[in-house]
Amino acid sequence: MIKNIALVAHDKKKPEIIAWAKRHQDKLIKHNLYGTGTTGKLIKEAVPGLDITPLKSGPLGGDQQLGAMICEGKLDILFFIIDPMTPQPHDVDIKALLRLSTMYNCVVACNFATADFVIESPLFEEPQVHATDFSEYADRSI
Repeated sequence: MIKNIALVAHDKKKPEIIAWAKRHQDKLIKHNLYGTGTTGKLIKEAVPGLDITPLKSGPLGGDQQLGAMICEGKLDILFFIIDPMTPQPHDVDIKALLRLSTMYNCVVACNFATADFVIESPLFEEPQVHATDFSEYADRSI
């Protein structure tokens, strides 16, 4: 099952998400990848096997692009590695993105512990159930 996956990280977390993407390249390579601005560019340069579709930088509209994908059921997983110790000028955009992820049942991981659980889960290869498909979700045996 090919998924649409976004990779995003705040500035101080970019080196860590690059290392994480390298570590999980064998799983990520099978899916459609998206990255905001610099995060996508840096991962693409550091992990040449990963083909990442670039979006705008988060503060310049990349967060909204991801939000639109979520609303349309076109994003299955959002790996958004947040730096909780650094104030973000576009914090309202980040909160909106996380709210949409929750509302539309998009898997979201904001730290590496959760990201590892998501990518190592047996459900990672299963079809994603979006908010429009809740009847299927209720019948799903996990």
